[in-house]
Amino acid sequence: MELTQDKINLIENCIKTNRKFINNEDLYDDFFNETCKRSLPIISTATKETKLEVYLKKVATTSILNVLKDSGRLRRSGRSFVSVKEVPLTTTESVHSNPYADVVVEYEPIDFDNGPEDVAVKNEVLRSVIDSLHKVDAEDESQKYFEIFKLRYRDGMTQAEIASVVGISQSEVSKRLFKLMDRIKSNFC
Repeated sequence: MELTQDKINLIENCIKTNRKFINNEDLYDDFFNETCKRSLPIISTATKETKLEVYLKKVATTSILNVLKDSGRLRRSGRSFVSVKEVPLTTTESVHSNPYADVVVEYEPIDFDNGPEDVAVKNEVLRSVIDSLHKVDAEDESQKYFEIFKLRYRDGMTQAEIASVVGISQSEVSKRLFKLMDRIKSNFC
């Protein structure tokens, strides 16, 4: 399938308006190729331009993240990805001499899209998930469900990392996470 110029312009716009594109302009060709590769099956079947644009923005974001990870410019940190900044060797000494270098400032995210009712419902659902998690963990403490859950979803560790911490195989971690999620879901039905 050959892309028409309007589709090429749409893909280009989706890439260039993505916030991860800034300071990574040199990877534009990789971003474009990856986005095209991932979106070609849908482009030919899309009937509405607005739906296609929304889809392409999501595909472009995923493609940009993949290219940045593959190029070593992003790494996983907890639940998100952070830029890998290179520090020249000449400035290493001054970075460590900064007395505020170890200060971490965290802000609570503000969600302007949700009203008080939405926030209350989300908090209630979260409370139910946490209660279910504790219930499942208490039923069989030897399975270490709560510890595995915290390592995976709070600390952002991979299954292999969790396996080495808990002392079980990676496949067993995967099975326990799946079983835990299945049991928590059953508490909602």
